[in-house]
Amino acid sequence: MSQFWSPLVKTLTPYVPGEQPKLTNLIKLNTNENPYGPSPKVLQAMQGELADTLRLYPDPNGDHLKAAIAAYHGVDKSQVFLGNGSDEVLAHAFAALLKHDAPLLFPDISYSFYPVYCGLYGIDYRLVPLTADFAINIDDYDQPCGAIIFPNPNAPTAKLLSVEVVEALLQRHPQQVVVVDEAYIDFGGVSAISLVNRYPNLLVVQTLSKSRSLAGLRVGFAIGHADLIEALERVKNSFNSYPLDKAALAGAAASFADEAYFQQTCQSIIATRDHLSFAMTQMGFEVLPSAANFIFARHPDYDAAQLAAALRERSIIVRHFKQHRIDQFLRISIGTDKESNSLIEALQALLSS
Repeated sequence: MSQFWSPLVKTLTPYVPGEQPKLTNLIKLNTNENPYGPSPKVLQAMQGELADTLRLYPDPNGDHLKAAIAAYHGVDKSQVFLGNGSDEVLAHAFAALLKHDAPLLFPDISYSFYPVYCGLYGIDYRLVPLTADFAINIDDYDQPCGAIIFPNPNAPTAKLLSVEVVEALLQRHPQQVVVVDEAYIDFGGVSAISLVNRYPNLLVVQTLSKSRSLAGLRVGFAIGHADLIEALERVKNSFNSYPLDKAALAGAAASFADEAYFQQTCQSIIATRDHLSFAMTQMGFEVLPSAANFIFARHPDYDAAQLAAALRERSIIVRHFKQHRIDQFLRISIGTDKESNSLIEALQALLSS
């Protein structure tokens, strides 16, 4: 550790993102990226911003994109917050809304950035164990807390809570902020955005990285009561007033103008996911029910780390977590049909050898 570090830095355990290997002929199924490119309308809109006006700062409020998101989801523009990917949106939510005297609650198996943010901002937290079948049971959250956050569908398990269950949780915690992290909601769930006008303590966070094929653009947003959004804006404007560049603002807005393309790619991923889940089940894998663009699976007779290593030798990369309870699972992103079939063939060969 450097003698020049501040004391805070010495205490941090940073988040480790999924590997981005620079290999050719690779089937990359480890970071939940969309296998299909963005809408042509997105690329056209971004090209329109690559002009002399790049010498000027972008709109710090992102009003055009906020209006597009608000119209799409049927809320007021004052209810929309923008950030540089949903990770930045979440970071600002941790600082603005989730730090209280009582602990923050979130699942013990969940997005591994949550405890990192708690360490960064000095937030007391308590892990709430998933059930034996890796589900979130809202009864387990009936305990004193300052706030609650969870992904829906959960990551990395891919299991979904219905919007009715999310509403029941909100009703039990009217005095606490509840953040629902919906990075994967478009692959099989119903968004809790439909509840924001009835529950002023609800913040819903989404990203354009997954279902809208814009992981490389880094655009995320939150929707909630205007009072929650104001808190996020106060933090954002104390950190970086220009989180999104001109091209990102234009491309993101255009993605909401091509509903047909959005629905087509989502349905393609769902169909491939279902095919892969069935094929792996036939091979003896336990595959958790998935409402995301990935599956979470384990085989009773094969070590997950060894399977991941063997797949890598065949130029197929999947994600393996060493965390307790899930160290025998593989998280597999849904690729194209061709990539999925290559994975199935590789697994069949490994299991029969």
